Amino acid sequence: MTSIKQNLLKFTALFSLLVIVLGSIAYGSFRGDRSPPGNNGTIVEDTIKPIKIREDIVNFGMELLGTPYVEASSSKAGFDCSGFVFYVFKHFKIQVPRSSSQFKNFGKEIPIENVKKGDILLFLSPTRNVIGHIGIVTNPNGKNSDFIHASSGREMKVIITSLKKEGYKRRFVKAVDVISTH
Repeated sequence: MTSIKQNLLKFTALFSLLVIVLGSIAYGSFRGDRSPPGNNGTIVEDTIKPIKIREDIVNFGMELLGTPYVEASSSKAGFDCSGFVFYVFKHFKIQVPRSSSQFKNFGKEIPIENVKKGDILLFLSPTRNVIGHIGIVTNPNGKNSDFIHASSGREMKVIITSLKKEGYKRRFVKAVDVISTH
């Protein structure tokens, strides 16, 4: 009798396992999972995730348009340029420097022709030969890209500016990617 119970338990366990496996396979097909066999969707996810995070970073930054420029600040009450970038990336748990000058050797330098949304543009200070301003690419278009930043200029708030604008074109140093390296 014990042998019959043991065999019945083994059969029940195997049958349950079979139901779980078949259910998982069926569930994947009902969800519309069309990944190649053995793929489990990782190629698609690995491709989409960086694009989505870039969109999310830009969209979150756009929600802060018009926030006042406040020197040495990184809160919704006001931002300086690096405080704005720091705040936006911190929201997505991506650690970046708090000071614009610290971006000189941070991230992966990329050609301006290859910038994507969410990449960071570095500029010289208007008065010194050091990195003194940064912004986040919102509309990638090489040397005609747009970027969002906390401006200490006439506007004194978070704005979108074109890299075509002479003051920024002249002071542009480089573009860096901090998302792909994260």
